[in-house]
Amino acid sequence: MASQSELPGPNEAKEFTCGDKTICVANVNDEISAMDNVCLHQGGPLGQGVIEGGKVICPWHGWAYDPKTGAEEMSGEKVAVYPVKIEGGDVMIDL
Repeated sequence: MASQSELPGPNEAKEFTCGDKTICVANVNDEISAMDNVCLHQGGPLGQGVIEGGKVICPWHGWAYDPKTGAEEMSGEKVAVYPVKIEGGDVMIDL
């Protein structure tokens, strides 16, 4: 998928292409997580958002997602969350 050096910095999010999907990879307090990149509100790109209060904030309308569970804090709707494994400098996401 990517190399460890490409991961987002502390408290940042970034988009990665995995096959035919775009994934939001977030680094929240040095913990890496991966979830669908598409906000359930109006399809905003979560990987272009910011991290605030441990949540990934959609840049379009501010919906806030828990990167561990994929749950949006107000609506309770969830995006898919994927296991991440870092091995020998390679980052693998299990879609």
